Amino acid sequence: MRLDVFTLFPHWFEWFETQRHVRNAVAAGSELRFLDLRRTSPLNAGQVDDSPYGGGAGMVMRVDVIDAALQAAYGEQRSGRRIVLLTPSGRLFDEELASELAAEPELTLICGRYEGVDERVRDHLVTDSVSIGRYVLAGGELAAMVVADAVLRKLPGALGHSESALEESFSSVLGGDPEYPHYTRPPTYRGWGIPEVLVSGDHERVREWRRARSRERGGRPEPEA
Repeated sequence: MRLDVFTLFPHWFEWFETQRHVRNAVAAGSELRFLDLRRTSPLNAGQVDDSPYGGGAGMVMRVDVIDAALQAAYGEQRSGRRIVLLTPSGRLFDEELASELAAEPELTLICGRYEGVDERVRDHLVTDSVSIGRYVLAGGELAAMVVADAVLRKLPGALGHSESALEESFSSVLGGDPEYPHYTRPPTYRGWGIPEVLVSGDHERVREWRRARSRERGGRPEPEA
């Protein structure tokens, strides 16, 4: 995958690039770029925002600034590239969308800031608007890290072990339910034990127990016999 993130703060992603699964994805052939919106701004002194028409508090990121950044990176050759605007009012990000985006060969994330971006960006320059939750952040950088993290860990080689992502929360193997509880040593701590089935050696019972606990966490009743 070629993943580009357009942001006012590319240095924020230096920590993100050090994460093992991100490094693994890059080593396996993926390419990451973090592009500074100010560097390609057509305005003086790297200005990127302006006051909103109609009045009101705050500033709005300009459509010509976003377009100039996309033009500098891709020209008019954007066909087939998934371009995602991160915004609180977008499609709610979930495991299904993460898998959908992970299947894309080229993905672009645009980080908003201030009061948001000119609506013409959403109408004409991007393919998707995505939200990581119904709340407001100071900008789209943390949201971009969430999306990139969820997407990159799905790529071949990112987790180091091909089975690591099979039975995890919301996966198809678990029927879309959250993951079951996990326990490790010590077997007893402060009087708190672990379920006997997990040390029974009976792999089928363990599998049934885990599936039942997963359904419980998903709020679904056990299927009738």
